[in-house]
Amino acid sequence: MTAIPEYSSSTPSGLVGLYRRVIKLAERIPFSLVQLAARIAIAHVFWQSAQTKLASWPVTLQLFANEYNLPFVDPAIAAPLATAAEITGSVLLFLGLFSRVGALVLLSVISVIQIFVYPENWAEHLLWASLLLVVLTRGAGVISLDYVAGRIFRWSR
Repeated sequence: MTAIPEYSSSTPSGLVGLYRRVIKLAERIPFSLVQLAARIAIAHVFWQSAQTKLASWPVTLQLFANEYNLPFVDPAIAAPLATAAEITGSVLLFLGLFSRVGALVLLSVISVIQIFVYPENWAEHLLWASLLLVVLTRGAGVISLDYVAGRIFRWSR
């Protein structure tokens, strides 16, 4: 009778073993770092957009009147609303303070952009929305003022 070699199922070798080790390593990354990265990345995108608008307000108004051309909203109202939403959402996300509110604000901005302004840029908008959905559904994480406030005021989930 031929002996069947014994392989431990817990420590496979070769490509499968390498794959499992890489997955185990990735699973050790704290999710709060993922949340922090998502918050900072998307906050940066919208902060830069707001700064560009503020840098040349006459050009911004012209863009809202001609290129963006939102239905039912006067450009003189839409421009400051969009700019305020971008600044507010960015600051809230960066600080991790009322981060879910900030995520909702910026998701609203993305929705307007996607539907009325640049529908062809859906892939970029989906990327932004994905980062915001991480924050909306899972919160800001432990590296945030939301977490600190929750500890101080003993908020529960």
